[in-house]
Amino acid sequence: MDTEKIARWAYIFFVAIAILAGLVVGYTAYSATGHWSDAGVADANGWVVLIMLILGIIIGLTSITAKEVTPFLIATIALIVAATANVWSPLGRIHELLYYWASAILNYIVAFAAPAAVIIAIKSVFAIAKEK
Repeated sequence: MDTEKIARWAYIFFVAIAILAGLVVGYTAYSATGHWSDAGVADANGWVVLIMLILGIIIGLTSITAKEVTPFLIATIALIVAATANVWSPLGRIHELLYYWASAILNYIVAFAAPAAVIIAIKSVFAIAKEK
């Protein structure tokens, strides 16, 4: 199996980890008293974010090819905007758990994609600087 396929499967696997962690931590936050202020939820959230940051660094260093840079950076910008926009609060009117799930999943995907995007952007700037 070539490295491109391994990198793609790793990316898909890491996104799946972010989704599963978002479901677990989102449910925990929903059922905790005081929601995110509960120490157990805050600790779990911190550990998941740290793991996602490490996985994002791995992806940023290893898997994105030169032709994938622009689409990846645009997708990361869209994810960051979606995660920071307060468009998920209406889900809480349907069921509060949906809001916690959506927020946690998006936050973890962004925690994974943002460091990868920073590394890829820096690599792109160096590549542009070498050309001149």
